[in-house]
Amino acid sequence: MKRALVFSLVCVLGLNDFARAQEHTPHTNYVLRCAGCHGMNGSGAPAAGIADFNGMVGAFTGIDEGRTYLMHVPGVVGSGLSDSEIAAVMNYVMETWAGSSLPDPYVPFTASEVGERRAIDIPDVVENRREVAALLEALGIETADYPWP
Repeated sequence: MKRALVFSLVCVLGLNDFARAQEHTPHTNYVLRCAGCHGMNGSGAPAAGIADFNGMVGAFTGIDEGRTYLMHVPGVVGSGLSDSEIAAVMNYVMETWAGSSLPDPYVPFTASEVGERRAIDIPDVVENRREVAALLEALGIETADYPWP
């Protein structure tokens, strides 16, 4: 009976819509969409321009420009996740790896904020990261190394 129901849903919704209809936990979405670059432990690959989250990623959530930047990193842009799912994954990343870099108080991402920030045009995300890192540095806030060309 369960197989017949699944088959019926796939036929009615189509395979892509059926896959989207299955909700994943933020951890699962992280594993499926982020861990390929940032690793299961959030360490990234700094030499390849993929920042280490550990004790650093929270710095971006303390200023508007940083929160917007996070919505435009390639893994977020190409994730195929809804605004709500992106907010949940971002909050998972912050809770899991930000450590002391997380501002106090931390303002969690919401679906509406994600949608608003994703609508902002950022033509060059690498240059945008440099600008945001410079703003944070001017505030005395350290960010992860980013040796991107």
